[in-house]
Amino acid sequence: MTIDDTKFAGDVVSLSVVFGTLAQFLPAIAALASLIWTLIRIYETPTVQRAIARWRGLPAPQEGPADGE
Repeated sequence: MTIDDTKFAGDVVSLSVVFGTLAQFLPAIAALASLIWTLIRIYETPTVQRAIARWRGLPAPQEGPADGE
């Protein structure tokens, strides 16, 4: 299993928890954990990283594989 597979599995679990919580199947703490995971994943996207770099006045991060392949 690669890093991307693990991240995808985490995304699936995260979305499942969100929908389960919205349907009142799971407690609110699970929703909070899922929300934190989703926000971290959004923060890691190249689009957000470029926007943050632009806002800070830094050069944009280079595009490419995150695991050094």
